[in-house]
Amino acid sequence: MNSPNCIRIGTRESALALYQAREVQSKFDKSIQTEIVEITSDGDIDLQTPLYEMGIQGIFTKSLDIALLNGKIDVAVHSAKDIPTKLAKGLIICALLERGTTHDCLVLPAGRKSFDQEGANIIASSSLRRRSQWLHRYPHHQMENLRGNIQTRLKKVDASNWNGAIFAQAAIERLNITSHHFISLDWMLPAPAQGAMAVVCREEDSEIRKICEVINHKPTEICVTVERDFLATLQGGCAVPIAANAKLEDDKIHLRGNIFSLDGKNKSEVDMFFELGQAKEAGKLAAAAVLQKGGEPILKTFRSIL
Repeated sequence: MNSPNCIRIGTRESALALYQAREVQSKFDKSIQTEIVEITSDGDIDLQTPLYEMGIQGIFTKSLDIALLNGKIDVAVHSAKDIPTKLAKGLIICALLERGTTHDCLVLPAGRKSFDQEGANIIASSSLRRRSQWLHRYPHHQMENLRGNIQTRLKKVDASNWNGAIFAQAAIERLNITSHHFISLDWMLPAPAQGAMAVVCREEDSEIRKICEVINHKPTEICVTVERDFLATLQGGCAVPIAANAKLEDDKIHLRGNIFSLDGKNKSEVDMFFELGQAKEAGKLAAAAVLQKGGEPILKTFRSIL
């Protein structure tokens, strides 16, 4: 770190990433000087290849990881769902801000206010998780790939013959996008850690870790950690359609999770409650239950093609 009172905050260059970096910046004590450092990620350069075909974990975090390990920045801010379950050696998640909306949403082309789900619709998303859950519910629909930042994707939606595209609702809300109507998909389970902002730092940097502890939101940390454990146990990433959502309800952890086949025809899901004292085991136990309820053969189909 440059000095005890200056924190260099690394972020991607997109509008959403910058919003998140500024949100983290605003949480630090006002006596601490901060600087935002923009870094281009590999995931922002290649906007054509579907994420699941890019062949590496942490496509949106790799460049910031390198900057952290090289000492160019002191912390990196990410959408928590983009962080691999196994971080680069020497790095650690040191804070999670209070979580926003976890739902996905269907964004309609500009000017449209309604969606006829019975029609022969074309829906866009690069996420296998979103695609498989959508096809499970609407097997007569067609899915198209869609990559890019929020603004780029909205322009593609308007310029295409698509009937809509699936976005993280938290992203639409954080950028206060009012140009397009969206429909909340409360039936679709989100990606593990969706809606949460994470701060990553060097594991050895005890001073930064101590500063970041102050801005950490413990309930969010518990839920996100359970979801990431669920994902890690199933050994999934963006190449496997795995979903999980944990909530704290009456001093218990309520965890729902699932895994789908690519075509959406087959699935295995769980809906379980755990005591808070089981937080460290909850994700693993739920993942084991998913495998026992038919998830193992689904997962094997992905292992054979990865």
